[in-house]
Amino acid sequence: MAKTAFKPQRTMWSKLFTYDYWIESTGVPIHKGFYVEDLRKPELGWWEERKCQTAFIQLMGQEGVSSTRLTEIPPGETLPTLKFALDEVVYVIDGRGLTSIWYDDSSTKKTFEWQQHSMFVLPHGCTHQFSNMQGGKPVRLLHYSYLPMGLSAVPDPDYFFNNPRFNPDELAEQEAFYSEAKLVHAAESDEALGLRGYWYGNFFPDMKAWDKLDANAKRGAGGKSVFIQFPNSEVTAHMSVFTSQTYKKAHRHGPGRAIIIPAGEGYTIMWEEGKEKIVCPWHECSMLTPPNRWFHQHFNAGATTARYLALHPPMQFHGHAEKIEDRAKDQIEYPDEDPWIRKKFEEELAKRGVKSLMPDEAYTNRDYEWSKAMGKQ
Repeated sequence: MAKTAFKPQRTMWSKLFTYDYWIESTGVPIHKGFYVEDLRKPELGWWEERKCQTAFIQLMGQEGVSSTRLTEIPPGETLPTLKFALDEVVYVIDGRGLTSIWYDDSSTKKTFEWQQHSMFVLPHGCTHQFSNMQGGKPVRLLHYSYLPMGLSAVPDPDYFFNNPRFNPDELAEQEAFYSEAKLVHAAESDEALGLRGYWYGNFFPDMKAWDKLDANAKRGAGGKSVFIQFPNSEVTAHMSVFTSQTYKKAHRHGPGRAIIIPAGEGYTIMWEEGKEKIVCPWHECSMLTPPNRWFHQHFNAGATTARYLALHPPMQFHGHAEKIEDRAKDQIEYPDEDPWIRKKFEEELAKRGVKSLMPDEAYTNRDYEWSKAMGKQ
């Protein structure tokens, strides 16, 4: 196995990790900040080692925890094969194509089709290959993994890419899930936290149209959610859907989430407790990451239902209390929020010629039942 010319620096208390030095060594663009307004637009660069156009997205709040990268596939072309040692979630930003996955010592090979807003996972240790089925335009993919933590433990990229030692025999177990995810009912302890069930699978054909949702009253705005567990993996995700001209309650958690917008128009406000608020506008194909323990709040200012898909960091970084009563410190109820929040929302809607659908009672009654408000619309 050929070795790359890569040797990370090591200094005490450094805020740069092996992953940071590695992505800089590739020479391809690295996009930073709090958000990317449109993942279809960031500049890409040629990555000779992977033979593709690519760019890394490293937003504030991802450092040392999660990796996101864009890949472009030219019209009608197929990229070289690649084996990766970690589970990797792929979200289709634009285009239609095929993915084939297999293990070196197995006769099992799975090929499946995907389209814009599909999401699937590439199991750790498999070899995979992407093809663009369109002859007229490129495909753009977003990749999400825990590679920064992997490289902190083993500071050798070649250990994770095309390493022949990684060849677990699990693909036969996963094969059926590439056609249909399955509903799993939540355990009693999870139901106490409001989770009735989750979807278990490794292929979700269209997150913009996914309609198998449960009520998520605790976050307000009459929202609904779906929780996702990928097979044989600690990687999880969830998607929240909420009504036009409403907004969710402010909350906070740990670092490393990649939040992608499958549909809708609005903005997210993020702030570290007691500090300046940052407004991140979004629409279809935007991405943002709330930094560690920063409050953030999602606003649907558009004319249609909005969706945001959150790819989760490892459970160690979720930052959630295990008991409902302990979570109160990490969520701001509408009656307790900064009055500026409501004022800005109404101003943003006024620019679009519409008014807020937030019920007045929600600002005075902490036990307000959103199901009644949604029934009146």
